[in-house]
Amino acid sequence: MKALKLTEAEIEQELEKIEGWKREDGKWLVKKYRFPTFPEGILFVNGVAEASERLNHHPFISIDYKMVTLRMTTWRSGGLTELDFQAAAAFDLAYMRNGA
Repeated sequence: MKALKLTEAEIEQELEKIEGWKREDGKWLVKKYRFPTFPEGILFVNGVAEASERLNHHPFISIDYKMVTLRMTTWRSGGLTELDFQAAAAFDLAYMRNGA
């Protein structure tokens, strides 16, 4: 089943629910997470991988020493969907469990 692309108003409403996430180029959700050590960042990435598999929705992950950046969109829908925001909340939960 194809996820429906959210309207501008829906996107703005959803962004208010997830702290620290930003919208880029109209179609991406992006957040940077900083960790005290490199291994703690890797633990977080493992949590992101688990959540991604559960949701079947996978972000682009950039690891720059102690900084992990997540970027996502729903390609098949041509922009942001509810699934992107569900994933953002799941990744924030992984951060609270593994990095905060």
